[in-house]
Amino acid sequence: MKAYLILEDGTVFIGSSIGAQREVISEIVFNTSMTGYLEVLTDPSYAGQAVTMTYPLIGNYGVCYQDMESKQAWPDGFLVRELSRCSSNFRKEDDLETFLITCNIPGIAGIDTRALTKRLREKGTMNGMITTKEFKNLEEVLPLIKAYTPRDVVRKVTCKEKKILIPGDFDTEKTEIKKKVALLDLGTKHNIARSLLRRGCQVIIYPANTKAEEILKEKPDGIMLSNGPGDPKECVEIIEEIKKLCESFVPMFAICLGHQLVALAHHADTYKMKYGHRGVNHPVKDLETGRVYLSSQNHGYVVDKETLDEKIAKVSFCNVNDGTIEGIKYCGKKIFTVQFHPEACAGPQDTAFLFDKFIAML
Repeated sequence: MKAYLILEDGTVFIGSSIGAQREVISEIVFNTSMTGYLEVLTDPSYAGQAVTMTYPLIGNYGVCYQDMESKQAWPDGFLVRELSRCSSNFRKEDDLETFLITCNIPGIAGIDTRALTKRLREKGTMNGMITTKEFKNLEEVLPLIKAYTPRDVVRKVTCKEKKILIPGDFDTEKTEIKKKVALLDLGTKHNIARSLLRRGCQVIIYPANTKAEEILKEKPDGIMLSNGPGDPKECVEIIEEIKKLCESFVPMFAICLGHQLVALAHHADTYKMKYGHRGVNHPVKDLETGRVYLSSQNHGYVVDKETLDEKIAKVSFCNVNDGTIEGIKYCGKKIFTVQFHPEACAGPQDTAFLFDKFIAML
């Protein structure tokens, strides 16, 4: 069956329908990873977006449910050049097409993902419609496509109630509990909790709207703020609670959306990037040592370095490609944050040592 991607500028890409048979309007983004499509599909940071994979063959190693980064898939749609007709992997439990149908995610295969990616790079991220209906007059749908904005996506992806994990959960080794860490779930990936469990931490996961007082009364040794989707400035109430957490002097480590919210809590600003960073090969430089690491990233917003008060915070990592902020250390506080994903799977684990740094602070 034919399927169409209609961009808000009127560009139409034609391919074959894959996954669920339904129509959707979403923000169209691209990811440059060669592998890790299941981790991409189950990353809550993609809520409210449809993902284009730039690598031309996707699905060739199937689906292994153990590799999921959350309990479900989150993107609104999935766009690929070619969906593998057969998959081979000794860990395979399912094929990607079946997974997309089960998760009710519509998609398109057979489109020119290179041309689509170039258009998004040149014009910036755009909204688009995935549909199997052919529109003779695009003016019927372009206003609807342009009007789309992701709303309340953090509330959509966060857990509904507090959860407690101990070493041994998430297939980690059972060890003695050494520290207690509060993890604020803004759209967390399993591997953030797993990285803490492997280091002997009890992890208490809290919904995103949890009050600071409730978290602090548990007397955690440290606080972790997770990744998540959407515009950080929409999280007004969460930012107010993060301000209180920052004033508690409990050691804090934040990733991705958490990194942006801590910056906003310290009166810095954020802005939307032209097309964002999404992939597993983004170089980041440690400004203290001069060493460069490869990182996994997934974000469309960034902290504005011009609004960062050097008396309050210092830039610790920068992006080698475009110079944007990738890490911040806060003066006089045991708080550091990064824009990239040190827990990433699939993706480079070059910066996993940041979890060790966090544990050493506790």
